[in-house]
Amino acid sequence: MAKKLGKVSLLCDEELALILTKLLDPSDRKSFSQVCKQWLIVEGLNRSSIRFLRPDFLRQALPRFPNIVTFETPNSISDTDLEFISQTCPKIEVLNLNLVTTSLDLGLKCLGLLALANGCPKLSKVILTGRSSITDQISVSLINLAKNLTYLDSGCCLEVSDKSLEAIGFCSSIRYLSLEWCCKITDKGLGFLANGSCSKTLKTLILAWCDRISDSGVSHLRRMHCLEHLSLANCGRKITDTGGVAISAISTLKKLSLVALVRVTDHTVVTLAEKCINLEVIDLSDCRLSGASIRAFARHKLLQSFVLRFCNVSENDVDHLVSRCRSLKSIVLDYETLNQIRPRLRKRAIKVVTVC
Repeated sequence: MAKKLGKVSLLCDEELALILTKLLDPSDRKSFSQVCKQWLIVEGLNRSSIRFLRPDFLRQALPRFPNIVTFETPNSISDTDLEFISQTCPKIEVLNLNLVTTSLDLGLKCLGLLALANGCPKLSKVILTGRSSITDQISVSLINLAKNLTYLDSGCCLEVSDKSLEAIGFCSSIRYLSLEWCCKITDKGLGFLANGSCSKTLKTLILAWCDRISDSGVSHLRRMHCLEHLSLANCGRKITDTGGVAISAISTLKKLSLVALVRVTDHTVVTLAEKCINLEVIDLSDCRLSGASIRAFARHKLLQSFVLRFCNVSENDVDHLVSRCRSLKSIVLDYETLNQIRPRLRKRAIKVVTVC
């Protein structure tokens, strides 16, 4: 083999690693690893991420990649598998267990995630979307052990409740938190977030479809000191102008979703336009609003995208906004509304996105 490879066989591992940095296409890296045993080993040692579609091959394949920082699988995985991962790949920083279908979730107990949090001290990003077996016990233990946790996605973890939020409230490193479809979350949980250490670090909070929260809980969020992205999409009829106006006190907001909050009126939106001066993206789709809400942003300095799907939008209101809001780059409309106002928008240098 050495004779066939010629001078290439004289390359040391460090030189081969430098070559690998230039290979961005996964197929090229695969070809590289097939040259000889040395190149196979080097490619494994320099792999930073891996996605397992067949966890049953985990124990056979994973030892070749001890330096990965990102591990991902969309399928079922056991506690013993997670323990093995923590022992084999202690440098993991990102754990993505986003489940394709909940029918594949055979159930995670506490031990696997605890072992990984203990064995991977740099763990900072955890995605558990769709893992219905995740309970408060697991969530709280993970939060307490993963001292560098900055990103936690517990979307569709239906057993997660206010008890988890109480633990998150004490977390002083968390910056991103998704609780979408965590229907056990209540106003009490939002109070834990707003009054805890995380209120000084949390920048993104996704509460879409958490239909037990009300104006009382939303009003707590005004104490979030650096919140930039907030989603209250489809949170139900318990959120009215009382909560909406309270949100306007969050001066750091850059992205806000109030989709389908049918009891939020023009009063909320006008107040947001006046007070949320850093707002760049707002989604008011399926809200019961008038032209006053649209016109309120005409003099906004930083708004870049306005999402108005299935809203009562008139041609004059949109034209007023587009002609006066100099920062605006795009408007997102449903197809039917766009057809009604397309002629006038053609005269404006603005991107219009349609969503059916």
